[in-house]
Amino acid sequence: MPQEMAISNEVLKAILSRIDEGIHVVDTNGTTIYYNEVAARHDGLKIADVIGKPLLHVFPSLNVNTSTLIKVLKSKKAIYNQAQIYTNVYGKRIETMNTTLPIFVKKQFIGAMEIAKDHTTMKKLSEQLVDLQKQLLSKKNSSKKPSTVSYTMQDLLTKNPHFEQMKIEAEQLARSHSPVLVFGESGTGKELFVQGIHHASTRANAPFIAQNCAAIPENLLESILFGTAKGSYTGAVERPGLFELADSGTLFLDEIHAMPIDLQAKLLRVLEDGHFRRVGGGRDIGADVRVIAAMNVHPKKALEQKMLRSDLFYRLNVLTFELMSLRERKEDILYLSEVFIHHFNQSLNKNVKGISESVKEVLLSYTWPGNVRELKHALEYMMNICMGEQLEIDALPIMLKEFIKNGKSLSNKEVLSFREKIAMYEQNLILQALKETEGNILQAATLLRLPRQTLQYKIQKYGLDAE
Repeated sequence: MPQEMAISNEVLKAILSRIDEGIHVVDTNGTTIYYNEVAARHDGLKIADVIGKPLLHVFPSLNVNTSTLIKVLKSKKAIYNQAQIYTNVYGKRIETMNTTLPIFVKKQFIGAMEIAKDHTTMKKLSEQLVDLQKQLLSKKNSSKKPSTVSYTMQDLLTKNPHFEQMKIEAEQLARSHSPVLVFGESGTGKELFVQGIHHASTRANAPFIAQNCAAIPENLLESILFGTAKGSYTGAVERPGLFELADSGTLFLDEIHAMPIDLQAKLLRVLEDGHFRRVGGGRDIGADVRVIAAMNVHPKKALEQKMLRSDLFYRLNVLTFELMSLRERKEDILYLSEVFIHHFNQSLNKNVKGISESVKEVLLSYTWPGNVRELKHALEYMMNICMGEQLEIDALPIMLKEFIKNGKSLSNKEVLSFREKIAMYEQNLILQALKETEGNILQAATLLRLPRQTLQYKIQKYGLDAE
C-alpha cells in the first residue's frame, strides 16, 4: 500500500506539473505543500523558495484578509474567479485571477488549493486599450473631423439589390436610439456595416468604440466595459470603462454570444435603464450609449446552445440585420474583384487589367467561407505574384488550387488553354509528390525525377506551400 501511495503521488505531481496554470496548495497551517513550475513563473520565484514555508512569509504584501488561500482555510468554502494583486518577496508586482478550493479527504479538511491564471500582461494590455481609446477620443473631439468612424454605408460595395435595399433601410433606421443586432458569417463586413450605421446616426460626431467580447477573459471584460472602483480588489484604482468613454455615442460589441452569461445579465440592465456600476463600486453611473451588437452565428443557434440569454436577445432584437454571405450574392464576386484589383494596382504599383476566363470560373464556383475578407486576401496574393497584365490560373492561392484539384471547379465546361492545362497538371503532380514526402523537397524532387533547384523554382512559380 505505501508503494502504491508513492506511485499515486508521483502520478499526481506529473499531471499537475503539466497543467498550464499556476497550482498552489497549502495545508491547514498555511504552509505550502505543493507549488508547480507555472505558479513559480507567475510569481517570479523558484519552487524551493515556496515549498515548506508559510504563505504570508513568501508573499508579505498579502494578509489574512487579502489572501484567497487564507480566506478558504478559514471559511472552508470555494472562491471562484477572484482577482488578486500582490508583491512577491523580491518586490515584483503580480496580478492573477484565482479559483481557490478547499480540500477534503474522507470528509476531513486538510488544506486549500489555488488555481491561478496570470493576468498581469492581459490586464496591462486591456488597461492600455482603454487608455488609448480615451486618448484617441480626446484627439478626435479636439479636431474638426466630422466623424469618429472610418467607413460609411457607401463603402459597403454591392451589386445585389437585396443587400443594397438593406443598406438604405439601415441608414434610415440609424437615426433611432434603439439597440441594433447584426449577424452574419465572418468576413461579411459587419464592423463596416455598423460603422455605417453610426455615421448615419445623430451620434455621428460622438464616440464610436468597438470591443470584441471573445478576445478578453470574463473578469477583465467586465472591468473594461464598466470600469473599476478603487479598492474593489487589492491594488484596484478608479478607472472608467468603455460605457463611460462612449457616453452620447455608440458602443459596438462584437461576438456578443462569446460574452459570459453572467456578464450578459449586467449588460441587459444597462440596456434597460441606462445605468451601471463600476466593478466593486456602490454608485450607479448613467450613460447615454447606443449599443450595437454583432454575432458570426445565427441568433437561433446561439439561443439553442445557451450562448446568448433570451432576454438579452429580445432586448437587442429591436433592429436586426442579417448580412448576406458572398456566395449568396454572386454578382458581387467579380465586381469586388475588379475593385480590389484597382486598389492593389495602386498600392503595389502594378498594371493588372483583368482576370482570365478560367480564373473567373474558379472565383464564381468557390464557396468563399471567409466571404469578402477571403476574396480580398486572395486577390492581394494574386496581385503580388502576377507578372503580367492578367490574373491567370497559376497565380491562384493554394486553397483555390486545392479546390480545383479536388474537382470542384471547371467541371461543366473546359475553358482552360493548352498552357493552363499543362500548368495545372504540373501543379497537381508537385502537390501530390509533396504530400507523399510530407513536404520534403529533396525527396519530392527525387520522386519526380527533377533537380532540387528546378522543383524549388516551380514551387515558387506556382505559389505552392511545401508544408
